[in-house]
Amino acid sequence: MSTTSTGASPILRSFALDRLGDRAFRGESVQDERRPVVFGGQIMGQMIVAASRYEPAKTVRSLHVIFARSGTIKHPVEVELDPVHSGRALASVSATAAQGERVLSRGLLLLDAGEPDVIRHQVPVAPVGGPLDAPPVAAPSPGAELRLVDGVDLMTTAATGPPELHVWVRFSDVPDDAALHQALLSWYTDGFLIAAAMRPHEGIGQEQAHETLSTGVLAHTLTFHEPVRADRWLLISNRSLHAGGGRGYGEGHVFTEDGQLVASFVQQNMIRYFRDAPGVRGKAAGAM
Repeated sequence: MSTTSTGASPILRSFALDRLGDRAFRGESVQDERRPVVFGGQIMGQMIVAASRYEPAKTVRSLHVIFARSGTIKHPVEVELDPVHSGRALASVSATAAQGERVLSRGLLLLDAGEPDVIRHQVPVAPVGGPLDAPPVAAPSPGAELRLVDGVDLMTTAATGPPELHVWVRFSDVPDDAALHQALLSWYTDGFLIAAAMRPHEGIGQEQAHETLSTGVLAHTLTFHEPVRADRWLLISNRSLHAGGGRGYGEGHVFTEDGQLVASFVQQNMIRYFRDAPGVRGKAAGAM
């Protein structure tokens, strides 16, 4: 039985997990004609929802995920939880995402019941203007709205700029479920740091990803500072800090429209030339 109703959005449907047992869940894979592999943001969102269903009195505070190998969108993803600790204030679980016997990813999630302030401060929001000041771009899922600050063209290899991207995102018709709002945000923290790393380098761009360049996320850490509403405008500020040796590393911060910092993340990713011919790559991507 699905844990929640999520309407027509493929992304939200992937977070409507079937409960297979006390610690086992299964979710659909989001179909994408451009990419035959499971998106890392989907796996992170499914882990967040699974952990929240297992520990309903607490909220996910942070997760750290290693992406060991790619999965195919032809099959759903199963998430198995292994509790580490559950106390009055804090809980932690490990999560394994798999397709059959093929382990795709493992994560550690920290949950808490909330605490009052002792101190409070935050980094300032970037002075990039509001969401309506940025031009819209085509969103890959019904219900999603994306706006790229300065109208940066991610698909061209000719234009260059600093190794950063500022993206306004909003999602309509989200059920009133804190875990789903967190899961949606995790989806959108996954995809822009590789593009930010490519941006300073002429002749390198997102249009080459999955064609001549092998790109993907290897590890991702996301921390929620405050409750998140994915159905309101959120500014995701991405900055690549280092690239070299076929790897990239960057950080990001997520702000509300009025400048409140609600989440932060860091990511290690892969940016390298393919080692195999296209035919071999296609067979490997669909293998279980």
